[in-house]
Amino acid sequence: MVKFLKYGITTGATAAAAAKAATIAALKEPIDRVVIPTPIGLRFEVPIKSSRKLTEDTAEAIAIKDAGQDIDATDKMEIVASVRLTNDGKIVIRSGIGVGVVTKPGLQVPIGEGAINPVPKAMITQAVKEALPHGKGAEVVINAPEGANIAKKTTNAKLGINGGISILGTTGVVKPLSLEACRRSLVPQIDVAIARGYKRLVFVPGNIGEKIAKKVFNVPEDAIIQTGDFVGYMLDKAVEKDIKEIIFIGHSGKIVKLAANIFNTHHKMGDARNEVIASYAGAVGASTQIINQLLTANTSDEASEILEPTGLLEKTYERIAARVNQRISDKVENRIKLSIIIVAMDGKVLGMDKNAKENTPWLNLT
Repeated sequence: MVKFLKYGITTGATAAAAAKAATIAALKEPIDRVVIPTPIGLRFEVPIKSSRKLTEDTAEAIAIKDAGQDIDATDKMEIVASVRLTNDGKIVIRSGIGVGVVTKPGLQVPIGEGAINPVPKAMITQAVKEALPHGKGAEVVINAPEGANIAKKTTNAKLGINGGISILGTTGVVKPLSLEACRRSLVPQIDVAIARGYKRLVFVPGNIGEKIAKKVFNVPEDAIIQTGDFVGYMLDKAVEKDIKEIIFIGHSGKIVKLAANIFNTHHKMGDARNEVIASYAGAVGASTQIINQLLTANTSDEASEILEPTGLLEKTYERIAARVNQRISDKVENRIKLSIIIVAMDGKVLGMDKNAKENTPWLNLT
């Protein structure tokens, strides 16, 4: 019997639901569920634990983060949205209690601001906008009462997000990719691609890689294989299924780990991103000062920012891409032809290996 894993919703979607419920409560009356939009075009209903009108133009609502069957420190956490209606037509989103403050560079949120990432902020804005009459605005504050305690179970402090959790999510949906059982649920993607006649597959470690594969390289959806953190496992399955060619497209934060022979890319399994980037930058001529900066970079995106003005960015990532190709080739015993494309968060190509440069295989997948 096939067992289906339960999906969940992101903290961003939870905050959007609470904000919309609070807006409706301020305008009309309390409600116990709302329907919210998501960046992937789906709309889904989210239960509301409570909502109440506070004054004539203020209200608050509580939604519970449901991570489904994913292993998530924020599962069952309360997110509280407070809303004050305005007459200026603007929607302003702020962070409150339990939402961390960014203190280091390299993240998607500027230093000093609350850790509500751009996509979740857009989700909250859109959800509130749907509830507002024409001409009305709202000031929204997102709180996570247990956020400071829950953040201790995450890597936020290491990233420079202090005092609470981050409001995250690029799709609104949580896929249970971190569960051991989920490894098996990823494999049918390869079967679908084979059935559709694709001879070259595009492996991506997450939503960023998938988005860039589609938008930048025009890769058909059924040719894209989400590996999650289980890159090594999915490579083994590709060998079993006699796949002959794979293109890896992914964000630098995931792909560079493969150069260090780390094939389960979850942060708890190993992390050598700084060391990989710094060593390969040194190999192409980076100074000791730059190498030291790279070793203490907060994220791989910050590392790219450090390398950009040196003129060594592309050379560094080309060398890393070549090494990733070698590491994977060794793992699959040279049974799969590989092309490696390392990208930034915004889709910019940071580096390619020789095969990716010469063959541009993404333009002709079938």
